[in-house]
Amino acid sequence: MNTKSDTLFSAPVKSTPFQFDKSVAEVFPDMIKRSVPGYDIIIKQIEKLAGQFVKNNTNCFDLGCSLGAASLAMSKGIHQDDCKIIAVDNSEAMLGRCQQHINAFKHSTPVELHLADILDMPVENAAMVVLNFTLQFIQNEKRSALLSRIYEGMNPGGVLLLSEKIIFKNPTINRLLTNLHHDFKKENGYSDLEISQKRNALENVLTPETLDNHLTRLNRVGFSTATCWLQQFNFISIIAIK
Repeated sequence: MNTKSDTLFSAPVKSTPFQFDKSVAEVFPDMIKRSVPGYDIIIKQIEKLAGQFVKNNTNCFDLGCSLGAASLAMSKGIHQDDCKIIAVDNSEAMLGRCQQHINAFKHSTPVELHLADILDMPVENAAMVVLNFTLQFIQNEKRSALLSRIYEGMNPGGVLLLSEKIIFKNPTINRLLTNLHHDFKKENGYSDLEISQKRNALENVLTPETLDNHLTRLNRVGFSTATCWLQQFNFISIIAIK
């Protein structure tokens, strides 16, 4: 599908909280490609994990599905019968665009879209759950309950893939990796103004944590195995197995 270039913050704008509205949905693939290091690697790994972990007659969940990249990757990777992918997002604009993506690309496993808050979405008979840069938008005090409910709804041997932007306890390292990420965005064509304005828009909307916080929480809710398999600057992806 054709996608527009992300120019949402290229001119001075009034500082308002970031929202996944129609304007973001229209440029989201370009925004992700130019803003999130390692994103393509994560999507490819989701496909491979689906091939390894998804069993017959099970469900997969893409919580905070945005435009459905993870859902399509799971569908491509699944080689079992009678499986279903349940894709959930609370943005009507994103989900409408997601439906277009699902219709445009060939995939064998059906993808069922739900306009809902992931905090309210039942998770049942799950062989695989994806939270791809989603948890960071959930209020901190609600994150443990969400992950606990996901854990309870997963089948033994099921896999959770959790990707997040993180912060570091050491201020020198935190500043260094933040600057390296900003350099990454500049190399992809974003100006200092765009970087600054988007950072302001995301403040108090996207709340990052340390990698240790994520791993400790996953262990606390029950995951016996949880490890960071990818880090690029201040972006990480974790695999956790029930």
